[in-house]
Amino acid sequence: MDKKIQIQKLIETTKQVFKDCSLPNGAIIAANADLPYYPKRAADYRFVWPRDAAFVCVAAEKVGLKIQEPFFTWLEDRPERFKKEKLLFQNYVPNGKTRWSAFQPDQAGACLWAIYEYYKKDLSKALKFEKLITRLADGLSNDWNNDHFFHHTVDLWEESGRRTSTVYSNNHTYSLASCAKGLELANKIIPNKEWVKKSKEMKERINFAYDQRAGRFLRNKGNETADWNVDASLLGLVYPFEIVPKDDPRFINTVKKIEEEIVILGGVHRFENDMYDGEGSGNEGGGAWPLLNFWFSVYWSVTGDKEKAEEYFDWVLCKLEEDEYNNFIPEQIFEDNLRRGVYPLAWSHAMFILAVDKLYPELLKK
Repeated sequence: MDKKIQIQKLIETTKQVFKDCSLPNGAIIAANADLPYYPKRAADYRFVWPRDAAFVCVAAEKVGLKIQEPFFTWLEDRPERFKKEKLLFQNYVPNGKTRWSAFQPDQAGACLWAIYEYYKKDLSKALKFEKLITRLADGLSNDWNNDHFFHHTVDLWEESGRRTSTVYSNNHTYSLASCAKGLELANKIIPNKEWVKKSKEMKERINFAYDQRAGRFLRNKGNETADWNVDASLLGLVYPFEIVPKDDPRFINTVKKIEEEIVILGGVHRFENDMYDGEGSGNEGGGAWPLLNFWFSVYWSVTGDKEKAEEYFDWVLCKLEEDEYNNFIPEQIFEDNLRRGVYPLAWSHAMFILAVDKLYPELLKK
């Protein structure tokens, strides 16, 4: 199939996936298990992860879908405990009840980024959600104590065994990037010196996460702890959160290590020794994540290397043509071709759109 035609078909499928995941009450779920195309063996993803929804909101605007304000309204009114505690937890059922209650601070940062992106042409319009912005930013700011969060935190991959420790003051580097950027952007909408102060402190800890011995940023580092496992989420330090310059030698070395250790046969894996497969067993090991291939594509587009951007982008297109996914982009792609996992995943489709926006923006004409 002609590449441009395949991309255009995927764009149309993506619009439908976004619509299918946008519920009447404003909730944006990760995947709609109610629909006939959803695999029967896949784990149920009919839940709201605010982070996933934030990326979907940014991508949806690029294809002309207006699902953002209904979601922002849902976010302000629905999540259990949010109005009282000002914190977003792991995920929610569509009516707002907490499903899993691990504290993932990056979600609030991502939502602030999504709000800013939607209103950036006229930030005064964002004041429609002043209460939401203030609650998200205050929640992060109030929970931050100089060099760590008061609560135990879990990062975007939500591995239960990888919680931060309030004893050793360690942090997930990706989470800090999201939170620091979110507070910075919130301040542009509603000036607040405390948010700026906390954002700067978080950025200091991100710089602290660069390890001279390893020659790269670590995915988690504290005063007395360090996690040496290579993790693709560190791409977030450049895009979308722009914490580290794209040409920073420290980051170039980090990217090199990611490519050496967890890009396998062209597919990008989450982190070393990842066992999650989306089908409930994990015994065979995790697959490559298309959203990370697209994330890498965006990174190389930002650095000006179109050839590498297309290489990571095309890997997913080729896999979709080879297998039964057709125009649905899954959570993971497995080399054994025996497992299917979750598809379509709204976040995968969102990262596809963000990659297209960098490589082929003319195809996204609304």
